[in-house]
Amino acid sequence: MLYDVARVRAQYPALADGRAWLDGAAGTQVPEPVIAAMAGVMRGGVANQGGVFPAARRADAIVDEARRALADLVNAPDPDGVVLGPSMSALTYRFVGALGPTWRPGDEVVVTEADHDSNVRPWVQAAARAGATVRMARLDAATGSLPTEHVTGLLSDRTRVVAVTAASNLTGACPDIPAIAAAARRVGALSVVDGVHHCPHVPVDVTALGADLYLTSAHKWAGPHLGAVVAADPAVLAGIDPQRPAPAPPTGPARFEQGTNPFPALAGVVAAVEHWADLAEAGGDRRARLAVTRVTAADHGRALGERLWAGLGGMAHVRRYGPDADRTPIASFRVAGVGPAEVVAALDRAGVNAWAGHAYAWEAARALGVRDDGGLVRLSVNHYSQRWEVDRALEVVAACR
Repeated sequence: MLYDVARVRAQYPALADGRAWLDGAAGTQVPEPVIAAMAGVMRGGVANQGGVFPAARRADAIVDEARRALADLVNAPDPDGVVLGPSMSALTYRFVGALGPTWRPGDEVVVTEADHDSNVRPWVQAAARAGATVRMARLDAATGSLPTEHVTGLLSDRTRVVAVTAASNLTGACPDIPAIAAAARRVGALSVVDGVHHCPHVPVDVTALGADLYLTSAHKWAGPHLGAVVAADPAVLAGIDPQRPAPAPPTGPARFEQGTNPFPALAGVVAAVEHWADLAEAGGDRRARLAVTRVTAADHGRALGERLWAGLGGMAHVRRYGPDADRTPIASFRVAGVGPAEVVAALDRAGVNAWAGHAYAWEAARALGVRDDGGLVRLSVNHYSQRWEVDRALEVVAACR
């Protein structure tokens, strides 16, 4: 199916500045429909949930539709399995706060070197409070990948949680989540999968992944800053008892959502999911359209990512970090004799948005030996990226000596 990236890109006002926006792994820009949806809520008036008057009923409808949209995006079977929150990090701490007090000395928690630290540190801190044991799954330092057996080999009947990323935000490596989640289930452990970097690039089916809890952040896929935890089965949520005010709902996903929901942002999430469903021509309801457009957009990003990866691989003065296969379309690298911050400055002068550092992949950066001397340069493409952006970045890196 033809993917008209020029049509897609034209919907993003921020992208009209002529720069190459290769910073999507840190957060994407938003299209006009998302901006309009958020402004529309504020213009039209909205109140807190639970009232009988129109503004309150609008708030109820926005929250319900946000749950349905997120369930559609990741092909979750039930919107009642969707928990909303300000960010992936905040939601992780919320779930840690509920699960950690149930652990006892001798219980075990498995985390990985591949993960963003917000899916490592909260579990480590909770284990320390409970006297539980932390087991760290190691990267393959040569490739930046996370071999399945490095995770599954740590599991035992005392494992309570396996926290693992579906895609490294530093190397792009995609672990075998179905295999890891199945192994966790066999020992009775809860699998908590960070999909923040995964969701923008890979068509997601949480049931096929096997993850008990899958986390995503809308600002990584053209939405506002808002996170969600999606359970493949709402019964998983029912077995977790979070701290909450006495009048808060005793059941359902709302009991995890502390305080008033950000209604304009939730309307923006719905608009962002609709935007994804309209990225290419497809028929049917929103979920059916997403099943087509997500694959089409992923193919576009993969082709550009391969061009970027191969281009850097052809430069003798560049060292790439990450596997050649089973990866998202990002490229993390270093230039011989030139610090990452200097490379990013050169890219900026040429009109290329890029990042340098550890990207909060704290353990991965240490394992790769780059955490303490500037980290890595990271370039990332996504559904609105174009070939000229990749080529401009490659020209700058080729000239860095």
